[in-house]
Parts: sequence; C-alpha cells; structure tokens
Amino acid sequence: MWSIFGPSRATRARATPTGCSSRPRARRFDAALALTAALAACAPDPSTTPSAPNPAVSRPAASVASVPVFQGLEGWVADDHAAALAAFRRSCGAFAKLPADRALGPDGVAGRAGEWHAICAASERVDGTGARAFFETWFKPHRVMAEGRPAGFFTGYFEPAVNGARQRGGRYTVPLYGRPGDLGDMRARPYLDRAAIETGTMGGKAPVLFWLDDAIDAFFLHVQGSGQVRLHDGKVARVGYAADNGHRYVPIGRVLVERGALKAEEVSLQSIRAWLRANPSQAAEVMRANPRYIFFRAVDGEGPVGSAGVALTPGRSLAVDPAHVPMGVPVWIDTTWPAPGAPALRRLVIAQDTGAAIKGAGRGDVFWGAGAEAEHWAGHMKQPGAAVLLVPARPGS
Repeated sequence: MWSIFGPSRATRARATPTGCSSRPRARRFDAALALTAALAACAPDPSTTPSAPNPAVSRPAASVASVPVFQGLEGWVADDHAAALAAFRRSCGAFAKLPADRALGPDGVAGRAGEWHAICAASERVDGTGARAFFETWFKPHRVMAEGRPAGFFTGYFEPAVNGARQRGGRYTVPLYGRPGDLGDMRARPYLDRAAIETGTMGGKAPVLFWLDDAIDAFFLHVQGSGQVRLHDGKVARVGYAADNGHRYVPIGRVLVERGALKAEEVSLQSIRAWLRANPSQAAEVMRANPRYIFFRAVDGEGPVGSAGVALTPGRSLAVDPAHVPMGVPVWIDTTWPAPGAPALRRLVIAQDTGAAIKGAGRGDVFWGAGAEAEHWAGHMKQPGAAVLLVPARPGS
C-alpha cells in the first residue's frame, strides 16, 4: 500500500503511485504499499480538496436518500461478480474468528460478525453464475459521503520484484533486514532512522534475509512493504512486512518537488525512479530524507498477504482506512483509469488491506498484482471517484 501524491496520511505509508512503505503499523502488514500516494504525497489531499472534504461513511439511517439500489450503480451489471466473490471468500476465514456479537465499523455500520458468518456460509453454495445475485440478495449498498456528496479518492499499489541472493557477494551488497532483536516498543522511542541503518550502525542487530543488487529497488520494496526476491538460481522468494523503525514516513516525491527537481503534476513512481537513476550522486541522500525503515520476514503462499491476514487478489483487493471501513467488506468503486481519456473503472473490490497513507472513509488503494502492467497502474493512479460500501441487508432495509 503508498502516497506519492498527497500528504502521507499515516504512519504506515502506503500510497499508490509511488508507494510509501509506511503502510505497516505496529501490526502485521504484508501487502505492498500504496505506491502513488505514499511516494509523492504531492497531489491534493482528497480529504482536504473541495470535492471530498474529510469523507465520512454515511450512516444508513441518516442518509437514506443517498443509498442507491444496485441497479443504480453505473457499471454494476457488467462487472465480473465471480471474481469479486472469489476474493470475498478469502476473507471468510477472518470473519469466522470473530465473535458473533462483534460490531463492525463505526457505530456498527457493517452490522455484526454473526451476520457475516451467515453470508460466508451462503457464499460457499454459490457458483460463478450466481455471484451477482448473491451480492444483491445478501447486501445493501451505502454510499460514502462527504458534506452530502459522494466521496472517494483512489490510488494503487503492486507487488515489486527485486534481484537478490542469500549470500553477500558480487553485485549483491544491499541488505534486506529482518526484525532486529533490540527493536523494542516504537511507541516509547523510535529505532535507528534510515540514514543510521544504511550507513552501517546495525552491527549484527538484525538478520539479513537477502542481499539485493540495487539500492533504489530496495527503497521501493520498502515503500511497498512486500514483494518478490528473484534469486540468481531462478527461484523466487517472497518477503512481507515484519516491523518498522517507528519513524514518520516522508514521501520523497514531495521532497523532490520542494527542491524543484520535479513538478507536482509529474510525480509518479516512474518519474521518481527515473530521477534517482539519473542522479546517482544525490539518490542516497534523497531516499534517506524518508527516515522510515521497514524490516521484513519470509512469506510463504500464493501471494502477498494484506492486513486482514488473507492473500490479496489483483484488481479485487482494496486497502482502506480500518477506522471507517472494516476488513472484509465489499466496496463498489466508481472511478477512472489513469489513461488518456480517463476511461471508467467501475468494479466490486474487497477491503483486505490497510496503509499509512490511506486515511478517510473514501480513501482506497487498489492492489494490482505483480509485473510491469501492475507497476504501471499503481505508479500512475491518483483518481477521484466514489465509493459504496456493501453492508448486510436487514429485513425491511
């Protein structure tokens, strides 16, 4: 999950186009960070722009006029509901661990866990052709509102891949550290900052999981919070967030804008990476302007794991602010692709991750998967739009 374009909003840092490895909080965070939002933090903050000031979830009882029927959601019928259902089912294991009377979301906006237990049980009896009917039967949509208007701002993140080796040697000189034994409680006092760690003060305090061949790639891996390590023998290992050093995330996209190196409208993962490559004598100092540092752990499984503890689904998992949107809740997003002509991007996604830069009820960070295409969308996405929460349907609702 990172924020390239708007002020980094969290301690965890996940921002879309540029990613801000700040996603992780003190708790587990295996997903990649929202690249754009985190790196740049230069674009207007969706929570302060006139179009979506401090978005807050509308309470069903208070905002009936703003609650649409499913057929009122443009693009709803054309979506691939089977893909959304498959992603949703991954969250059912997490719901199963909650006591039935646990209220979900602010003021219980998403009902109680017991309702989700029943919904999950019903989902197991549905095949792909019945996916749309499943969502329309078991849920009711509620728009996320800000000052009486639909609100939403979306960035993206992806799973980066870096080159590495298990032993130091040759071009493999950049350490990827595991959790230090003396990390302690970051709430009491932050650990060593990025500059101190990278200039050799670790002194064996943390295990080295892998040695990477590129400091810039390593930095972006930190921004994303998780990723793949491609070993020289052809094998691929995965790493995820284990802990951080407790320092505030500083988006280097904003640093470059403040120095006049980039224009705010130019900031993206790609433009930041290009500047660092073109200015090797300044790259380390600029990256160290972000004191936040991520420590990793080895991750097994089919893909990156989000804060909800489930594997993320490319194009169907969303990082949200858990203070407003509970993990596992389906969210309909209505926004645009970051492409010429801004074609519509409307689909059902599932809240399965969080991020430091993801703050506010209408904030979302779409996980795009791994590879060049995923990196492209994650690196450029900073789109206004609207979000609709799907909450359990109740009799008479």
